[in-house]
Amino acid sequence: MITNVLARVLVGVLLIVSATPVAARQAPQTAARAAAAVDINTASVADLEGLPGIGRRTAERIVEHRQKNGAFKKIEELMNVQGIGEKSFLRLKPLITVAPPKTEKAGAPRS
Repeated sequence: MITNVLARVLVGVLLIVSATPVAARQAPQTAARAAAAVDINTASVADLEGLPGIGRRTAERIVEHRQKNGAFKKIEELMNVQGIGEKSFLRLKPLITVAPPKTEKAGAPRS
């Protein structure tokens, strides 16, 4: 990315103004995390712990909820897990996803 830098001398003081977009100055891991959303239906406890504000116990509760109740149909269902309220959910929303369930192809033999 090319950065335009403007410099101007003001009464013996050098003022440097950078035109680097804010997004380019974000922490690399934050940008990478936003690019790779975590599927809450397939994520392991360790994967879930990588999300902000999700500790080991909450990650375990998410997996337990998924095993007991089946796959999440929409990300908002995450608020049904103890320890995840609206505030936590809103922080996680851009970082999580629910992949559509895999369906069998027509004519494929069933096991």
